[in-house]
This record gives sequence, C-alpha cells and structure tokens, in this order.
Amino acid sequence: MHKAGFVNIVGNPNVGKSTLMNALVGERISIITSKAQTTRHRIMGIVNGEDFQIVYSDTPGVLKPHYKLQKSMLGFSQSALSDADILLYVTDVIDSSEKNADFVEMVQQHANDYKIILIVNKIDLIDEAKLVEIVENWHTILPGAEVIPISATKQFNIEPLLKRIKELLPESPPFFDKDALTDKPERFFVTEIIREKILLNYDKEIPYSVEVVVETFKEESKIIRINAVIYAERDSQKGILIGHQGKSLRKVGMEARKDIEAFFGKQVYLELFIKVEKDWRNRETKLRNFGYHLSD
Repeated sequence: MHKAGFVNIVGNPNVGKSTLMNALVGERISIITSKAQTTRHRIMGIVNGEDFQIVYSDTPGVLKPHYKLQKSMLGFSQSALSDADILLYVTDVIDSSEKNADFVEMVQQHANDYKIILIVNKIDLIDEAKLVEIVENWHTILPGAEVIPISATKQFNIEPLLKRIKELLPESPPFFDKDALTDKPERFFVTEIIREKILLNYDKEIPYSVEVVVETFKEESKIIRINAVIYAERDSQKGILIGHQGKSLRKVGMEARKDIEAFFGKQVYLELFIKVEKDWRNRETKLRNFGYHLSD
C-alpha cells in the first residue's frame, strides 16, 4: 500500500512556517528571516519514502493586502485551503487567535475537506500552564483540529508530528518522481537566496520593494555562472542597495554566492545588477512576469 498527499502549511506571518517546512523536509527549501512577508510564493518540498510521498507547501503569512503583490500572496495562502489532504495551521505562543480571524473562519469552513493539525510553535518560550491555556483556546476556535505543540528551531516534537502526518495520508500513488525534492526550478532558489540576503542586510521598506530575477544561469563542468537583476521601485532605493562605493551590494553578492555554492555543491560566479521598475508591486503585467498569480 502506497500513501501520498498534499500537506499545506498556513498561518500568520512570523509564526515559524518556513522553519517548520525545512524541519519536516530535512532540506533548506524556504528562506527564513525574522521579518514578516519573507515568503512570497507557495513553495513545495517533497519527502519520499518507500511507501509514501508527502508534498508539503509553505505559503506566505496571512495578511490584509494593501497592494497587488500582497493580494497575490494572500491568494497563495487561500489556494492552500482548497487542495490540501492535511492542513497544518501554524500559530505560536505570541500569536493572537483574533488576528486574521476571517482566514481562520475559512479554515473551519473547509474542515470537512481535509484533516487539520493545529501547530503551536515556539513552546520553548513559555511554561506548561500557559501552553495549556493556549491549547484550550484553540480547541474552542477549531474544535475539529488535532493540536500538536512544537518548537521548530529546537526540533522538539517534529518526529511525532511527521509520524502523525504519515498516519493521516490517504492511499495514493506518488504525484511526483520519487527523486523530486521540489516543484521549483533551480533559478527560483537562486532568487530566493539573493532575496534573503537583501532582507537580512537592509532595513525599512527596501527588502519589501525589491524583486530578484535570474537572467542567465549557465552550468559548466566546474562552475555555475549566474547573472541576476534586483528590481527596485525608486531611484533612491537603487542608491541604498548599491551603498557607499558599492559596498552594500558587494556584501549581498558575497553572502548569496556562498549559500548558492552550498546549495548546488559547486563553485559559483554571481553578478548582480540593479534596475528600477516604478511601482512594480501594483503593476499586474510586472507581477505576472515575476511569477505572481493574480485573480480577476
């Protein structure tokens, strides 16, 4: 008997969805920073065993959209409610159950379509009495959900969670080749690594105003040559990204290159360029070009 299914991870920003995804997959699929809106796309990570295949999806944090990019991000989260076999709704010990209550209501409305596991993350930050209070509160909000407390960063309770996911998987042949790790192309992970370094090295609006596109990716026997463009929204942002005498951009390039080399296990030559695309976050044609899906 072979089991396979889609396990979709949803929840508010900064509750640890990407950390959990990477812990479950055992690979660094999703980028992780302490900043909200780090994840912009729906990213699949595939775990294969002899008699099972789990297709995880990491999604952007649920938020009220203020521009078209965020509307697309919310669309990725909402789509995860319609095609899940198992839904992992991730919260943490700081997160409020009232935040984005309308999304939680949508989760409840779909409760008959999938199994819901309510993940309470970051339990290493509180005592047992507080945890009991949080679990009881979520039992009231999502009465049909199983509740599993974890600490994704400490790897606490990840194995029991994985065991439970395997138990709940439906009988099915695999959806992807057994050697597949993700549905995303290599270029996607290059753009995500570069974007992670931008999130870590710049403050305020800069990380949220940029998009990264790989223009060339040439793999040779001993080296991968990559040209990537960082798109900013304003000329002033271009200057900040470059920094004094180009130091800021060089730092991003150096940090990204090291991680890309680790990801591919090969020497990398990385060249970064900056272009300005005015107000790209609100322009449908640009968003579609950058791989975002927009509902009509």
